[in-house]
Amino acid sequence: MKVLGLVALFISSAVAQKDPQFIDGRNTIVHLFEWKWSDVANECENFLSKKSYAGVQISPPSENAVVEGRPWWEKYQPVSYVLNNRGGDEEAFADMVRRCNNVGVRIYIDLVVNHMASSTSIGTAGNTCDPSTKTYPAVPYTNENFHPTCGVDYNDAVSIRNCELSGLKDLNQTQDYVRTKIIEYMNHVIDLGVAGFRVDAAKHMWPDDLDYIFGSLHDLNTDHGFPSGARAFIFQEVIDLTDTDPVRNTEYTSFGKICEFKFGKILGERFAGKNTLHNLNNWGPEWGLLDGGDTVSFIDNHDDERDDNAFLHYNDPKPYKAAIGFMLAHSYDTTTRILSSYYFDSRDQAPPGDENGILSPEFDSDGNCTNGWVCQHRWAPVYNMVTFRSVVDGTDLNNWWDNGDNQIAFSRGDKGFFAVTAGGDINTNIPTSLPDGSYCDVMSGSYENGQCTGKIVTVSGGQVQVQLTQGQPENALAIHINAKL
Repeated sequence: MKVLGLVALFISSAVAQKDPQFIDGRNTIVHLFEWKWSDVANECENFLSKKSYAGVQISPPSENAVVEGRPWWEKYQPVSYVLNNRGGDEEAFADMVRRCNNVGVRIYIDLVVNHMASSTSIGTAGNTCDPSTKTYPAVPYTNENFHPTCGVDYNDAVSIRNCELSGLKDLNQTQDYVRTKIIEYMNHVIDLGVAGFRVDAAKHMWPDDLDYIFGSLHDLNTDHGFPSGARAFIFQEVIDLTDTDPVRNTEYTSFGKICEFKFGKILGERFAGKNTLHNLNNWGPEWGLLDGGDTVSFIDNHDDERDDNAFLHYNDPKPYKAAIGFMLAHSYDTTTRILSSYYFDSRDQAPPGDENGILSPEFDSDGNCTNGWVCQHRWAPVYNMVTFRSVVDGTDLNNWWDNGDNQIAFSRGDKGFFAVTAGGDINTNIPTSLPDGSYCDVMSGSYENGQCTGKIVTVSGGQVQVQLTQGQPENALAIHINAKL
């Protein structure tokens, strides 16, 4: 009986690690890529908490190698686990976490524990390292804590887990000492109030090692509003786009969620016009996606927007916003994530900054970011669809409609309706379960204080009058019961 009790406790803990600990009425994580901690705190208080957003994924917070030109990826070259880099020091980090939790916005850190830096330099906290001898005194790690140097063969699972990703020094997480150091780091930020971790390069670590590490963590800190016994939310970077990959994302689902890269790849192709939309009527696991309860889904991330692939991103805003709208409107029961980026001309380009460091975002009269920041999360169609997702939570997808090609629509129970075209105009009536009346289209404008700044959409006799033309700013339409005029 004692053994059965331990097994039940283990299963319960593993399931709990898939809970993002959102507060009621909130959904969607925003990746505030390369934002400083002080700016994240301000954004939690001034915007995210007022727009139904549930959490923020921040860039890695630990000390990193200082790389010439200050590329964004220097934060993925750890020198130590000291909380001090261009995002801010430990005091600023703790202040951010406290302030965001106080307004119901959770913080998830980008966790880099697969490897240590390959660049020889003084770190952002003043510590030194010598990658040539695999020596990192501020942890401390020495050569014996790493796998032998070898290049990754992506056709071999052992090589993927034990060799050096892009020349970065590969930690041996099977060692008790290495596990202990990683657990200490994770527990430190848990005690400061974080809600969980996006696990960078999880594919390059052994599942059993990660399972042990995550199972050894403290419960979340009740002083920050988490319930007693709550576990850190785990979502892992395991890129698995083919059926022949030697490392499968299903190897990691027993102890956390997976960043579902197929989701954005497939939708990106279709909303960009490279394939049709009509057969998305069975969108979900039938498309090779993991069960929604095992996934964090997104249209793009900070790597994908810099690579030559089929993903949509900010430089093609019309289909990009439509794809995000579909993600947030659909009933595939996943945790959703939005990227908030900065403009760049080259892959390695640093975030907006000057001689004093990273610039704080500035805003125009409409609330959109200026001075080099894109801030997709502040685009009205995006944050309005986050609210849409909260309104329709718990409802089924029904009343599917398509034209056999690139025009689709569906309802979410009797609470919401979404339509989109990726080719041609729509001018027709489409069935819905929404009550009759006039509604504000929250893709073309916002519903504020009983007024609509966008199109007015009529529902009459169980039919939505849908008019979408290619010349309009948005090629999608969304209405919900809380935007009824």
